[in-house]
Amino acid sequence: MSDSYKQEFERDGYTLVRGLFSADEAERLREHYMVLRKQRSYANDESGVNSGSRDPLRRYPRMAQMHRWDDVSLQWLIDARIDEVMTGLLDRSPYAVQTMLYFKPPGSRGQALHQDNFYLKAEPGTCVAAWMALDRVDQANGCLEVVPGSHRWPILCTEKADTTVSFTDVTVPLPTPDAAVPVVMEPGDVLFFHGALVHGSAPNVTTDRFRRALIGHYIQGEAEKVASYYHPALRMDGTELTLDVAEGGGACGEWTETPEGPVAVLTGTQVIERKHE
Repeated sequence: MSDSYKQEFERDGYTLVRGLFSADEAERLREHYMVLRKQRSYANDESGVNSGSRDPLRRYPRMAQMHRWDDVSLQWLIDARIDEVMTGLLDRSPYAVQTMLYFKPPGSRGQALHQDNFYLKAEPGTCVAAWMALDRVDQANGCLEVVPGSHRWPILCTEKADTTVSFTDVTVPLPTPDAAVPVVMEPGDVLFFHGALVHGSAPNVTTDRFRRALIGHYIQGEAEKVASYYHPALRMDGTELTLDVAEGGGACGEWTETPEGPVAVLTGTQVIERKHE
């Protein structure tokens, strides 16, 4: 793996590895999940499919923890290419704890800005995401937006989100409203990002383009705890390991003005209203 990926990850909190998977692989995965979604509900599929709903996200709800029952998902989660990049970024092979598939059909709401480790609670260390585009993703169909350098912030206290544009109901405040930048990706590209990186997405405003993405969540190999929803953790050879369960919320940061500018100070307490989606 190029040293530049690690340098970018340490500086910005994320790095984009273009073409980690081929366009053909992305297409096969895209079709695989479309077939699975049409077969209705599965374990951890909280809402199920409502084909008559006016909400596109009810017609194509996300899927979660597919690797627990779908071998295609498991093999992607522990793929050697992902392990190689993660090991290069973290200096140690990670543990795998979650898969998700977002369909984000035309007209869908986005997801408000958030930090993943608010939910996973990996400790010591943090979680890391591998976010793979299965379609071309851009601002029109609601690409991921990230706040460079925010991985150096503490986990921020949440506030209410605008649910007319976000399917989740909490968000985190920013010191400046234009801090998030879009990440345009092609099928097969994978964005790796730190668990404290602030990220989210705007609505898909197209009329005919999905924004399908396959996501794996991992925790650093020295982690001893993770929230209960993410058990059992897997080594990257697919074997299970036993970790402790991370309980309740710790301190969270709120923005305070100083002579040098806004600083996130640990003044509040994390309160989890919903598990990570």
